[in-house]
Amino acid sequence: MRSGREPASVQLVAISKSVPIERLHDAAALGLTILGENRVQEAADKVAGLPGVQWHLVGHLQGNKAARAVTLFDVVESVDSLDLARRLDRLADSGVARAARLPVYLQVNVDADPQKAGFGPRAIEEAIDELGELSSLELRGLMTVGRAVDRAEEARSTFAALAELSVRLRATMPALGQGLSMGMSDDFEVAVEEGATVVRVGRALFGHRPRV
Repeated sequence: MRSGREPASVQLVAISKSVPIERLHDAAALGLTILGENRVQEAADKVAGLPGVQWHLVGHLQGNKAARAVTLFDVVESVDSLDLARRLDRLADSGVARAARLPVYLQVNVDADPQKAGFGPRAIEEAIDELGELSSLELRGLMTVGRAVDRAEEARSTFAALAELSVRLRATMPALGQGLSMGMSDDFEVAVEEGATVVRVGRALFGHRPRV
């Protein structure tokens, strides 16, 4: 059942991992100018060759790659721990990031899936006050990676839970934005129905790619 939370507009992040830069030039010419990468090194090989594109990091970011990441990415969607948030805040404060306040999303492991990174719902509630004090970060909202399901409808509870958590957190910490980055190729329509403001779509745009 739809929640009625569908937003007026949704930002599409085209997930471009393992897509050759020649295809990405064509995609950008067609209007896909927000690209998402999972790995810092792969993005480093593409960013200089695609001016005018906004880059989102959507994969796990190791702390030792954070300094490189903030010089490449306009938005980090996968801030999955307080330690990483602190590190990114220090980097942004030092002036090496692309913006004085680095836009980020806080990744939440809504389903407590041991295969996925992210704050647990209770952990992010405990950390939210300190996160809000990191003045060099722009907390745009929350992000989650949905469960692997057979039918898109089965992912609805995950997206609804993230939306409800966002409401609870913003009630006590208004600096947290209303953004909800959730939904991928198989389930983005359900995510939009549950309030997604950002969807991350790769295979539906670029087709199947080899696992790397």
